[in-house]
Amino acid sequence: QVQLVESGGGLVQAGGSLRLSCAASGRTFSSYAMGWARQAQGKEREIVAAISRSAASTYYADSVKGRFTISRDNAKNTVYLQLNSLKPEDTAVYYCAQSRGGLLRTMTYEYNYWGQGTQVTVSS
Repeated sequence: QVQLVESGGGLVQAGGSLRLSCAASGRTFSSYAMGWARQAQGKEREIVAAISRSAASTYYADSVKGRFTISRDNAKNTVYLQLNSLKPEDTAVYYCAQSRGGLLRTMTYEYNYWGQGTQVTVSS
């Protein structure tokens, strides 16, 4: 059974930084693309960053490009999301997700396993 456990969320002031981590277990981590999604109150969940299984390819939503960085450590079965220059509009629950295959995926329906989420709150 696949388990994804996020950590690293919290309350931060605008302009600050956070690093989210997601530890995966249950199947061969290095075989699957990973993503980070977020869901703000009253809004749909969206993929904000994704990384292919080998880390050769990455994707960022326009709203986070240049501020967020996704990375993975296949030896540790962990994917990370570095959040810099945070804005109040980045406030959301952030979810780690594992895709159906190894290629880069940018849509939520292309992911079949999800973590429980971690809250990120950015104060102005």
